[in-house]
Amino acid sequence: MAISTFILTLVGGFVTSRIIKPKLEKQEYIIPADMNFDDFTVKPEEDKALAWAGIGLLVATAIVVVLGMGPLASYVSEEGKKVTPFLNNIILIITFLFFVPGLFYGVKVGMFKKADDVVKAMSKSMSSMGAVIVLTFFSYNFLALLSQSQLGTYITYLGATALQSMGLSDYPILLIIGFIIVTAIINLFVGGMTSKWMLLGPIFVPMLYQVNNHMTPDIVAAAYRVADSSTNIITPLMSYAGLILVFMRKYKPEYSVGDLVSLMFPYSITFLVIWSTALIGFFTFGLSLGF
Repeated sequence: MAISTFILTLVGGFVTSRIIKPKLEKQEYIIPADMNFDDFTVKPEEDKALAWAGIGLLVATAIVVVLGMGPLASYVSEEGKKVTPFLNNIILIITFLFFVPGLFYGVKVGMFKKADDVVKAMSKSMSSMGAVIVLTFFSYNFLALLSQSQLGTYITYLGATALQSMGLSDYPILLIIGFIIVTAIINLFVGGMTSKWMLLGPIFVPMLYQVNNHMTPDIVAAAYRVADSSTNIITPLMSYAGLILVFMRKYKPEYSVGDLVSLMFPYSITFLVIWSTALIGFFTFGLSLGF
């Protein structure tokens, strides 16, 4: 739902101005001794570099358009199936669109003077992916266990039977709300969006579809993203919770995880309610969630 960008921006701005800002204005903070306010101003060379980054974005966009209309254009195979190379490579294309402007900026500002500098910058950005790789390893082992033992099928059957016995099969909206609440609660205790979806997806997607055939995989995936994204900011298990707390303590050393959660809680609840309402609206009126 691309409209989520605008909805969450407006909602987040409202929560900040009406709830968080008045609360923080009543507190006292310190200014770190090593803080240089000049670092918060855009230097002339950085202005020029941003212009170059814009040129890089235009160049990358032009290349993507040429690829989309040429080598990566959709076609119909000999078997009569539509093949979409462009969408099949969308992750690489998005990566390319972000990489080229960054490369132009780095070269212009003097950060990238040789190819090795680019490699080091990319390596630094990817260094945090180690935890994801480890979790993915164990997630695939769990998926293999589900496949070999048929445990996933059995859990699906039990869950579908329980939901049907509750009489929810005729109320898909209640199923969506229930799934969002369950996922939001699970997310407080299990970190990592991708690995968690690897565990929950194979169970909930067939289970909910069996209860009501309107609960298609795209609806279930969207409901999962709503719940997971809304409560990520209030769980200490979030990958960046420690990093956020470090920055907060620069200005208020006594801040704890509880303070972080209390500050983010209004965002979490508001996002969860408004975003869930938007998803239900899309589902009710049969609007497409994407392409």
